Amino acid sequence: MTKKLYYVSPSTVNWTTTITSIKKENNDYLITLAETAFYPEGGGQPSDSGTIDGIKVIDVFEEDGEVYHRLPALPDYSSVSCQIDWHRRLDHTQQHSGQHLLSAVCIELFDVHTVSFHLGKETVTIDLNISHLSEQQLKSIEERANELIYCNVPVKTYFISKEKAISLPFRKFPDIEEPIRVVEMEGVDTSACCGTHVSRTGEIGIIKLLKTEKHRGLTRLHFKCGIRAFADYSSAHNIVTKIAQHLGTNRETLFDKIIKLEEENKLLLKELEHLKGELHDFEADKLIRNHHSLVVQVYENKTLKDLQAIAQRITAKQDKVVILATTLENRLVAAKSAAFTFHMGQLFKEQQAHFHGKGGGNERQAQMTFTNSTDLTAFMVSLQTEIERLINK
Repeated sequence: MTKKLYYVSPSTVNWTTTITSIKKENNDYLITLAETAFYPEGGGQPSDSGTIDGIKVIDVFEEDGEVYHRLPALPDYSSVSCQIDWHRRLDHTQQHSGQHLLSAVCIELFDVHTVSFHLGKETVTIDLNISHLSEQQLKSIEERANELIYCNVPVKTYFISKEKAISLPFRKFPDIEEPIRVVEMEGVDTSACCGTHVSRTGEIGIIKLLKTEKHRGLTRLHFKCGIRAFADYSSAHNIVTKIAQHLGTNRETLFDKIIKLEEENKLLLKELEHLKGELHDFEADKLIRNHHSLVVQVYENKTLKDLQAIAQRITAKQDKVVILATTLENRLVAAKSAAFTFHMGQLFKEQQAHFHGKGGGNERQAQMTFTNSTDLTAFMVSLQTEIERLINK
């Protein structure tokens, strides 16, 4: 059986050992080692990564008490040099220990218990048996968790029999056979756990709560610890600083600056909509003057919304049929006043299959979108011909 260095010597990064077994599986090889510091996936914690004789370790898992290392190729010799990715190990250790601490604090302050835990690549989450946590509760949880980090509480890990485990104040009594591995944060938390952990809470560095969301009647709490939290703060700080500099202000007044800009933008948008309305009226009047019963016009720089507004104004002012197209979006709108008896939506439905368009409409108005201007033009010509026939019959 492999000696598990991640338990007896958790700071081991490099070591030399021997291969004890080899098994081929598809295009990979599963090997076991006399000693390993590679932590296998388990208890919500992902496996370690690294190399064995320079060969990348794809996966590490435990089966029937044995630790297997998945490799894409075999080492040349049975004696091998191993190295784990210490940055990944430290990250996982900080997140996992931070989760224990956070779960304990949720119980201490609000009697809220952790139902599940997930250590993801970006964030860590715990699902809590409560439907909602207020901002003040979250603030209290974060402050208390970090206070316990600053206290640098000792963290002990050890194995114990099920008989002796009964006397320990477990957060949740383990439903496993012995030996039971205990992770004890002195005076804070006692849990059964097979993961890697810090030796003192100060090594967690910091815990930063990010957000909550509802999940199947529970509250899912997202957070980051240690080097992840520091990287997140550095990124957020750089972004906020750049935005503040761009807006000619500082971080303290940035929010007020953004609110002011939003208010100014709303006024400008309102003024713009008013001016666009006047422009649409002007364009509608021009088209009415220049066309008889059927108005046909192609634009290069208008949107579908513009076409709809112009068409609506024309048909409201006079009894006309309108076909408007835009090459900017390869879209077409057709509308008619109530004086014309044909069904515009049905007319589109009959025509669209021949021109690769997508759209539809009702009795008075319809629209169509095309993938290219060639189909747009062809459809417009066909539609114009059919409408002229219906108007003149």
